[in-house]
Amino acid sequence: MNQSSTLRAGRSTILFNRLKTYLSKPYNVILLLMGIVVTVTTFAPIAAIIQDTITIHPGTIDAHLTGQAEGYTLVNYIDLFTSNLAKTNLWTPLINTLLMSVGACVVSILFGGIMAFLVTRTNLAFRKYLSSIFIFPYIMPQWTLAVVWQNLFNSNAVTGTSNGLLAATLGIEMPAWWCVGLFPSVIVLGLHYAPFAYILIGGIFRNMDANLEEAATILDTPKWKIMFRITLPMVKPAILSTILLVFGSAMGSYPVPHYLNFTTLSTKYVSMNSKYTGEASILAIIMMIFGVAIMLLNQLSLQSRKNYTTVTGKSGQISKINLGKTGRVVIAIILIILTFFTSIFPIVSFAFETFLPNPGDYSFLYTGDPSNLTTKWWLTSENITENGMYGQKGILYNDTIWNAYKGTIWVSICCALLAGTLGTMIGYAVSKKRRSKWATYVNSMAFLPYLMPSIAVGAAFFVLFSNEHLNLFNTYTLLIIVGTIKYIPFASRSALNSMLQLSGEIEESAMILNIPWVKRMTRIIIPIQKTSIISGYLLPFMTCLRELSLFMLLCTQGFILATTLDYFDEMGLYAFSSGINLLLIITILVCNALVNKITGASLDKGIGG
Repeated sequence: MNQSSTLRAGRSTILFNRLKTYLSKPYNVILLLMGIVVTVTTFAPIAAIIQDTITIHPGTIDAHLTGQAEGYTLVNYIDLFTSNLAKTNLWTPLINTLLMSVGACVVSILFGGIMAFLVTRTNLAFRKYLSSIFIFPYIMPQWTLAVVWQNLFNSNAVTGTSNGLLAATLGIEMPAWWCVGLFPSVIVLGLHYAPFAYILIGGIFRNMDANLEEAATILDTPKWKIMFRITLPMVKPAILSTILLVFGSAMGSYPVPHYLNFTTLSTKYVSMNSKYTGEASILAIIMMIFGVAIMLLNQLSLQSRKNYTTVTGKSGQISKINLGKTGRVVIAIILIILTFFTSIFPIVSFAFETFLPNPGDYSFLYTGDPSNLTTKWWLTSENITENGMYGQKGILYNDTIWNAYKGTIWVSICCALLAGTLGTMIGYAVSKKRRSKWATYVNSMAFLPYLMPSIAVGAAFFVLFSNEHLNLFNTYTLLIIVGTIKYIPFASRSALNSMLQLSGEIEESAMILNIPWVKRMTRIIIPIQKTSIISGYLLPFMTCLRELSLFMLLCTQGFILATTLDYFDEMGLYAFSSGINLLLIITILVCNALVNKITGASLDKGIGG
């Protein structure tokens, strides 16, 4: 008996000592706490929205079909998949979403990949300028190019809206398939995400070892065979990463198909959410399934990258393709024109739209008469019902706009501080225990919300925090919680990559001198990797400024700037929505400039040469 008690006491002591040793290391404590946090914040919303799919909602279609006011049912699944409206509510939006996402992948890889090749592997003229300007579409709000597309190609005869620039000035009426639907959605999203491909593929093009290509050239191997047998396999991991990121992001895009009148899972969710609440939640679950699938494919791609270890660092033997004196300039001019319409023209367009007396009134362009322009949209200081103002003050005097702007800045700052801090700690802890299964789990769970479609994430948190038990709807608190969870990957991946570059001897030396962990972090580690860490704070801030899909279900119109833009657009006050677009773009570009100034970092850094 005594011996048994002694053994139990000994085991307890051993267990206690092991636990004490484990918890004595800060990175273990961080992993434990962050693991709990990311698990709860990931699975709790998913569980809530799964429950919502089988819950009877009073006043909705499931209550009508079951004849019950409360309880649980499978009628939402049965109705969504088998009813007469199944094609309209599920299959057509699903097919449209897949076509749009695949098309966006193709356009982004072709445009971004070709641009990356020309900038890094040829003697193209104006490479630094093209490299800097090419990333603008991703920095800008997602809906920017969609609105510009409308302003260019819409016509009253085809789309039933105010005339765009071509119809108003030249009488050119583009066909309906060009103005709205799948084609413009694919092009706009492809152009928006092309910087993904440019950055990922361009980085490999610039740093790949050219020995294999040089050897093949010496052996008189045809250029096409070198391209398909050597070059493309080298960039295959970057292409796969681009496909996964673009596909996942495009799946949850709401603004682009919304503005271009294309029915997808995201737009259908918004339209069904009031009367088909449970069925709308099923659509969100479907989008989440694709997000999980993307994460699994990403893990598989990471494991397979060891097969492409021909990227061994920057080689001095890279020989750039000579485009000729004329060719290098002509191709550059063509690209400058293209990037003008994707990067510079949106800013000019939105600014010009705010001075038109009425939407589609481009008379100033062919008369040159300044009286055909107006400043009423900016400078009206009183509520006026006439002249198309609908009782609104001008942009500079509009309390709705500026209160929403303040709210946007506040949410963005809080999300940046929280996501940056939590992400940095996760990155640090994972780098210290990167070979452990728990660290891999924490890293994957922290990254999963980024891969999930934004509107699906927003829908899950809407269900979780907008009910009779806990209602945070239309509060900054809810937006900050959701934004933080969504943007943690920006900081965690940035911190992880930077921490892996640090030799463990640096921190070990400090530990030998009994320097506390907090001092090691603040005096040694953070100062050494401040550029990457600061970027982990600033990227969530910039992304949050232009977010719509994630927040639109969590607050009312007018609460933040993105939803306010949508509000004025629905009112027909297109000058106001153009002004808000302009305000957002300028704010984001200023923030991006500050990022470059403070950190020295840039998305295109090292690509444009």
